[in-house]
Amino acid sequence: MEPINAADPAIARIVVAVRASMDDLVAAAVQEIWDQVPAYPGNNDAQLREDVRGHVRAIFDVFLAGLTGGQPARRSEFTMTREQATRRVAQGITLADFLKAFRIGQLTLWHGVLAAAGDDVAAREAALTTVARIMTVIEVGSTVAAEAYVEAQQHTVAESDRVRRDLLEDLLARRASFTGPKRGILRGAGLGPDTRLLVASAVLAGDQSDDHALRDAAQAVGRTRGTGGRSLVVVRQDEIVLVAPVPRGDAEPVVAGLRRACAELRRRQIALAAGVSTVRAGLPEIADAYAEARTARDGLGKAAGVLALPLLSSLDYLVLRDDETARRLIRPEVRRFVEEDAAAGGALIATLVEFAASDLNAVAAAERLHLHVNTAYYRLDRIAERTGCDVRRLADVMELLIALRLLGAYPGRTS
Repeated sequence: MEPINAADPAIARIVVAVRASMDDLVAAAVQEIWDQVPAYPGNNDAQLREDVRGHVRAIFDVFLAGLTGGQPARRSEFTMTREQATRRVAQGITLADFLKAFRIGQLTLWHGVLAAAGDDVAAREAALTTVARIMTVIEVGSTVAAEAYVEAQQHTVAESDRVRRDLLEDLLARRASFTGPKRGILRGAGLGPDTRLLVASAVLAGDQSDDHALRDAAQAVGRTRGTGGRSLVVVRQDEIVLVAPVPRGDAEPVVAGLRRACAELRRRQIALAAGVSTVRAGLPEIADAYAEARTARDGLGKAAGVLALPLLSSLDYLVLRDDETARRLIRPEVRRFVEEDAAAGGALIATLVEFAASDLNAVAAAERLHLHVNTAYYRLDRIAERTGCDVRRLADVMELLIALRLLGAYPGRTS
């Protein structure tokens, strides 16, 4: 950048003229920002326009000081920009809109410099030498603004995460009365004292361990459809906890939305194991709902998927817990049958399950499986031979179904 001769009479005239029209230039810049950046007129902060006016004037002063002193803009001169960037985060203005407003201000300043030069040839030539100065103001100022904005945003996110974690811990401790930010978070999540809700607990499946993946998953879970776009999502150590209002008391849309979110994550190589509680009424029941969600999640073991208690039968729930004693009570021949058939593709298991669902009617089971009825009878005979069970007796069929669930071989248990 070529140095500016601060003693140049033409530069001096420009500085004097710009200072004389400073109020009008600032007002014009502010109005341009309001006209070109919708986020500003759409903001509810009554202090925003005054903040912008003060910031624009401060930046114009930095530029003029550079002309009179002959020095390029320095980072130390943008203290107010740093302060204003922090305020914009709190005011809900995006970084892109903040930087766009910053550039609009400098463009208005350039028009002011040209107007100050008027028709004076020497002054207009001098004005051209100030272009680099304005570009430097934009470059340095934008850099300071972006750094300060990101820093403030990170602080705000961290503080919001802390408050949300504290709120969840309060809810799990059965506290139900809140004020200040916690009350605001609950209201934003659509959660009130008597709201019907459910809780989901999710972790990365298998041996995954990735903080970034966990946070990505939390964002996806937070966008779960079926909640009316409102929910409380907290990353709690290595776990994601979702507290979601249940519109009209129907859990199925929320569960379906959670499954879609998990499916989208799987396409990004992020596998979640999620358990969902029954529908509960009110904040005081969140602790019990969370315990249910953990039980459901534990029922998945290390497998990915969504296990939702509202969609299970009472039998499913009774065999959900990890009970080694119950598994040891399974007869060896039944265990051997389940393990071998599951490893071979599960054709006999599928037939048994459909047979039970058809009220022990082999003909109906064959139709539902698209099999010839003789094939269905053959498979049922094979099950009886290998397990020693009489598939015509309800008690024996129940024993087999329970074994399937306890051994994790029941088809579609996480679907």
